[in-house]
Amino acid sequence: MGKKALLVIDLQKDYFPGGKYPLWNTKQTLANIKNAMTTANKEGIPIVLIQHIADPALGLAPFFNKGSGGEDLLPEILALAPDADIVIKTYADGFEKTNLDAVLQEHGVTKLLVCGMMTQNCVTHTAISKAAEKYKVSILMDCCTTVDEMIHMIALHAVSTRVPLITMDQAF
Repeated sequence: MGKKALLVIDLQKDYFPGGKYPLWNTKQTLANIKNAMTTANKEGIPIVLIQHIADPALGLAPFFNKGSGGEDLLPEILALAPDADIVIKTYADGFEKTNLDAVLQEHGVTKLLVCGMMTQNCVTHTAISKAAEKYKVSILMDCCTTVDEMIHMIALHAVSTRVPLITMDQAF
């Protein structure tokens, strides 16, 4: 059957109202992600939080700058996964130049449930990463969002030929 892990990508303050780049449908997406995390906790599925910190060497970033406060993970996400591994990334792909693969190997993970923000960027890039090919990857389509519904749907359609799209209810 394989061991699952829930990857929660970029649930950071800058993506929510009052942040530097608030996204579409964050209230419902956050509620869905919190439900997925609660279920993962009940089922003993490891949760890995992935956090983007802008790298000044890669150019000026409009958000997620270290020390801005907007790069912080949401407190309610941290509260739901107080023992979760936190992987810091500087690229859209959560595996690129991070310890994500090592963390997953430590947990004996073979299946990834991917969710978070933004659908067309960090979610899809992590899901289709070269490093993710050794895992059975699914995207929780009701636990992702981006700048608007159209881009969200286009991104999901584009990645659907490579990665199964499932709902939170189908994941657990």
